[in-house]
Amino acid sequence: MKDLNDIMAMAQNVQAELEKAQASLDTIEVEGQSGGGLVKIRASAKGRILGVDIDDSLLQPSEKQMLEDLIAAALNDARAKADAASQGEMSKLTSGLPLPPGFKLPF
Repeated sequence: MKDLNDIMAMAQNVQAELEKAQASLDTIEVEGQSGGGLVKIRASAKGRILGVDIDDSLLQPSEKQMLEDLIAAALNDARAKADAASQGEMSKLTSGLPLPPGFKLPF
């Protein structure tokens, strides 16, 4: 029965490490950009939007549609970078675990 206890202890350790990693994702900051840096979105690796920076040159009524498109593009860029940062942190955590190919954490 010792092997089962060892497996359970290892699973609890992995769960604790995953919880720590998830909590740390909110401290990692990424920046998405669009329009050559005219619109910038800061976000946490967990996907929480921290700030928006819009260049003054875009604040004209005639530029409304372009500004909306740039904001959407910057948000998508920030989200992609947040996902990459999150995956990087999770892969550090699971690098020593004998997981089958394609197995993703957290469940």
